Amino acid sequence: MASSNDPASAVRQNVETRLVTAGRDPKAQHGFVNPPVVHGSTVLYPTAEDLHAHRGEFQYGRHGTPTTKALQQALMALEGPQCAGVGIAPSGLGAISTTLLSVLKAGDHVLVCDSIYRPTRNFCNGMLARYGVETTYFDPLIGTGIEQLLKTNTRAVVVEAPGSQSFEMPDIPAIAAVAHAHGALVIDDNTWATPLYHRSLDQGVDISMQAATKYIGGHSDIMFGTISANAKAWPLISEGIRLLGVCAGPDDVSLALRGVRTLGVRLAQHHRSGLEMARWLATRPEVVEVLHPALESHPGHAIWKRDFTGASGLFSIVLQPKPQAAVDAMLDTLTLFGMGYSWGGFESLAIPFDCTSYRTATSWTPGGPTLRLHIGLENTEDLKADLDRGFAAFNAA
Repeated sequence: MASSNDPASAVRQNVETRLVTAGRDPKAQHGFVNPPVVHGSTVLYPTAEDLHAHRGEFQYGRHGTPTTKALQQALMALEGPQCAGVGIAPSGLGAISTTLLSVLKAGDHVLVCDSIYRPTRNFCNGMLARYGVETTYFDPLIGTGIEQLLKTNTRAVVVEAPGSQSFEMPDIPAIAAVAHAHGALVIDDNTWATPLYHRSLDQGVDISMQAATKYIGGHSDIMFGTISANAKAWPLISEGIRLLGVCAGPDDVSLALRGVRTLGVRLAQHHRSGLEMARWLATRPEVVEVLHPALESHPGHAIWKRDFTGASGLFSIVLQPKPQAAVDAMLDTLTLFGMGYSWGGFESLAIPFDCTSYRTATSWTPGGPTLRLHIGLENTEDLKADLDRGFAAFNAA
């Protein structure tokens, strides 16, 4: 049998096959399907000469093990031919902070999408500001107009598609073309769609990050982050990971690798169920608007259809104007939708949010209270019945 790591055969394989086979070498694992979970820090060298030359595929646990290598190979196969390397971090925010610290220095300027994941904004306003990096936030719909915001010291542009919570769809290829013309790197938070549904490295992005806590893990049982980069940016990321001492524990690495194997079937179900629920919610009198880019009614639908091959189970809804007590009554009535942060697991979630206080380049005026929903793997008829009860409580409050 040809090795699952054979580059020639991998090129011919469809993505669903690559998710199952990449990073696996049963012959090297005594026939076992999964690579071993290597718990190790010290790597012994056979001779003093090998030690002096740092000769050996693995030199120290923090720099990589057979387990991390298997995951990195699988993720590189998922990211596609533009990916020169994948770094792993102990959380999604760890991947974001490591990326920004790896490419920015004192005196640099960074442009960040106004709809970015809020902890990213906090890191820019806190840590980066303290280290002398200036951040400017921009309208996610700016497109080529971003040229007006670029400075001679702009080192990077950070995007997220769709936007966190509010689901605007930036035109990443247009932004990337302008940024590259001015010598800036483009960084994408690709957590929502994963590289399975959005190959952002193929669309001009230099660094694609994920909170792999979400869909890569898929079971709400790990904290994990990944950083994928093209040939231009990978040396910076690789050096940053080594200097910052960033690594993840072997058990979480193994669980992330397990999640990769089933990502195709899980995300397909999240796509189907999420879109079905979004369309049903759009018919409800309690709902003013559904913020889901795969809906034809979404302002960014054309960009989503052009750049993405699928959608995940995460989207938001705007409710009819009601006091917070009515929203709380709805949430307290739900039994299948849990109230909790994060998403991407097998379970459905619902949380209220309000972007008003942390938007600076744009204003957030949805016209009513807002909820972010994650549609899990439950039966959609059961989910509709659960929301039906919630809406009854919302109307009665």
